[in-house]
Amino acid sequence: MKLTRFLLLPVFFLLAGLSHLSARLPNVVFILADDLGPGDLGAYGQKKIRTPHLDRMAAEGMKLTRHYCGNAVCAPSRSVLMTGLHPGHTFIRDNRGTADNKVKTQGGIPATEGQHPIPDEARTMAEVMRDIGLATGGFGKWGLGGPTSSGAPLKQGFQRWFGYNCQSVAHNFYPVYLWDDDRTIPLKNPDFPAHDRFKPGEDPTREESYRRFQGSEYSADLIAEQAREFVRRHKDEPFFLYWPTTVPHVALQVPDDSLREYLGQWDDPPYAGGNGYIPHFHPKAAYAAMITRMDREIGSVMGLVKELGLDEDTIFVFVSDNGPLNGTHAKLAGTDCDFFNSNQGLRDGKGTLYEGGIRSPGIVRWKGRIKPGSVSSRVTGFEDWLPTLAELAGAKDKVPANLDGISFAPTLLGGEQPEREFLYREFPGYGGQVCVQMGGWKLVKNGLSGRKFKGKPSTPTTELYDLTKDEKETRNVAAEHPEIVAKLEAVIASQHVRSSDFPMAALDK
Repeated sequence: MKLTRFLLLPVFFLLAGLSHLSARLPNVVFILADDLGPGDLGAYGQKKIRTPHLDRMAAEGMKLTRHYCGNAVCAPSRSVLMTGLHPGHTFIRDNRGTADNKVKTQGGIPATEGQHPIPDEARTMAEVMRDIGLATGGFGKWGLGGPTSSGAPLKQGFQRWFGYNCQSVAHNFYPVYLWDDDRTIPLKNPDFPAHDRFKPGEDPTREESYRRFQGSEYSADLIAEQAREFVRRHKDEPFFLYWPTTVPHVALQVPDDSLREYLGQWDDPPYAGGNGYIPHFHPKAAYAAMITRMDREIGSVMGLVKELGLDEDTIFVFVSDNGPLNGTHAKLAGTDCDFFNSNQGLRDGKGTLYEGGIRSPGIVRWKGRIKPGSVSSRVTGFEDWLPTLAELAGAKDKVPANLDGISFAPTLLGGEQPEREFLYREFPGYGGQVCVQMGGWKLVKNGLSGRKFKGKPSTPTTELYDLTKDEKETRNVAAEHPEIVAKLEAVIASQHVRSSDFPMAALDK
């Protein structure tokens, strides 16, 4: 009897090993919000907007409190996310349209479709996930290359794509078409420009004047349904679902059933438009309703994953591409960052490299693997997701060489991990900006583009903040710590690689 047991032991361990090798790879549901601040979520202190499903995701997983977007605006931030390269190395460093795809867009106006493309040699997150063995699908807004360019999603690792290709078209939640893989499908919406305004004779004080800025097919709903269909279709194999929703990027548009949830709750005068974005009669209610409706759709996917028995096999990630609209930008678009405390009281918002412009919510849930209710203050950034997800999938060998991203899988799984040496950001737009974080210090330099900004010549400035004492960046202490400034400037010199497509005059010397 003892001899029989002894002989069976090798068989037992062999079978155990084979069981481990054949275990299903984890699914990844990666949700990227658009212009949403961390303060817009209940899990980060929001009191006015209801986000129960995202709050539950945080309660059942880990909340990141020092997570940073790839950049201060859409396209360059997404480039960092997709490539694992920080803004000094990645291919796209600013928002820029391209003239390679002439199409008929909103309002019958011939225009360009898509943004400056990432090149063929880019190795994207989708390509890595596909090579690991996950079915890949993207649903929402792309913004990294027109439909026939090298940057088209189907040429960058996605086997399925549904939604918008172009950021400008995505400014309308009631478009006349969406992309279904490599073709467009018509929608039953009226044809009006994505940046429409009132016509002569229309009265902005009357609610009925705003009705024509609505349609019958809300793009965010259609995109969410296609995301659910992707989950159903691939329930028997591992999948990577990239969901870059357009919410809550303006224009302020939302179906009436969601709007009614917030009507009458606050003083909410009309936003009459005329500044590049579609008007709305109840702008605060619309903003809140858009976020709550997004949260509902996220909850539906979470529920579907559980219904299919995939809850313990699925990693959920929720982040935002840049900070919320704030100050002048918010007034021009109809949103109200201060009212909702969207940026958590941090300095500025979208378009700047101050904390309010690049601080992102970060929620990660993996049932049974990530401790519920855990919180991490480790500094992490968009470049870190590619190596992190690959490591969580047990495929560190698939990660491209020479990435800037640092896997924080050990942190997510409850282990110890050293702090990153620095976090680097640069943005040629808005006058040219760069920032470096190291330890508790943050260096911010503005006016580096060599071009006029708001009609004035760019004048370089140097600012240093001690984030351990001054998270809102109110006191510039550069003059008091020249040695720290010099140390962080050396990081800038080592991390910026010149880009002929996105020059930065002061750094390219």
